[in-house]
Amino acid sequence: MLILNKLHRAAGDLLALIFPPTCPVCNATLSEGEQVICNRCRVAMPMTGYIGRIDNAMERRLWGLVPFVQASALYFYIEGSPYRRIIHAFKYGSKWRLARNMGEWLGGEMARSHAFESIDVIVPVPLHPLRRMWRGYNQSEYLAEGVARVLKRPINRHALRRTRYTTSQTRHSKNERWDNVHGHFATRRGASFAGKHVLLVDDVFTTGATICACAEAILRVAPDCRISVVTLAVSQREVADLF
Repeated sequence: MLILNKLHRAAGDLLALIFPPTCPVCNATLSEGEQVICNRCRVAMPMTGYIGRIDNAMERRLWGLVPFVQASALYFYIEGSPYRRIIHAFKYGSKWRLARNMGEWLGGEMARSHAFESIDVIVPVPLHPLRRMWRGYNQSEYLAEGVARVLKRPINRHALRRTRYTTSQTRHSKNERWDNVHGHFATRRGASFAGKHVLLVDDVFTTGATICACAEAILRVAPDCRISVVTLAVSQREVADLF
C-alpha cells in the first residue's frame, strides 16, 4: 500500500511539471494569482454559509442521531452541477493534491469563523484497506491534512478503521446507506479520545450515515468526548427541506 501511495504521488508530481494547473470545474488554465479554482468559478460557487452558523440545515439533519457539537460544509453538492467535478477529480481521478488544497480552503473558512478553536484532534473518515489499495490513497485524509495545516491542530490518520468491506454508498438508497455502514467502524488500539473535542472530516455529507457510524465508534470508547464534523460538500437534496 505504501508503494502504491508513492507511485500515485510520483505520477502526480510528473503531471504537475508537464501540464499547467487547470480549474477542476471549467478546465480553464489557471492564471497567475489564481489558486485551486479560477476566479470566475470561485465567485459562482454554491457556498453553504454554514461554517460558524449555529443551527444550520446540516446540523438539523443530524438532530436526534448523534450529539454533534457542530456540523458544517463548504459548498452544496448539486446533481448536474459542474462543481461536482471537484469531488470526482480527487475521488476518482487521482487528484489528491486538489483534495489537500480544498482542505486548506475549508480550513481557512473555519479559522475565520473562530467557531472551531476548541478542536483538539482531527480525524479523517477511513476507507477500507481494499478500497484504499485500489484508489491508492484516502481522499478524506488529504482534506483533513489541509484543514489541519490551517487550524494548526494534530491529525490522527489511523484513529478509526473500517471493520468490513462494503459497497459504495452512492449505489444505495437512503435507508440502505444506514444499514451499509452501521457498526462497521471501530477505533484502533491506542487511539485516545477521552475528554477531547474531535473533528471528523469527510468529502461529502449525504444522509449522515457514515459520519454517524464513525461518531458512534468513538463515543463507545470515549463517551465523554465531544464531536464535530466538517465536510467539503453537502448534498443540497438532503438538506433542501431544512433551509
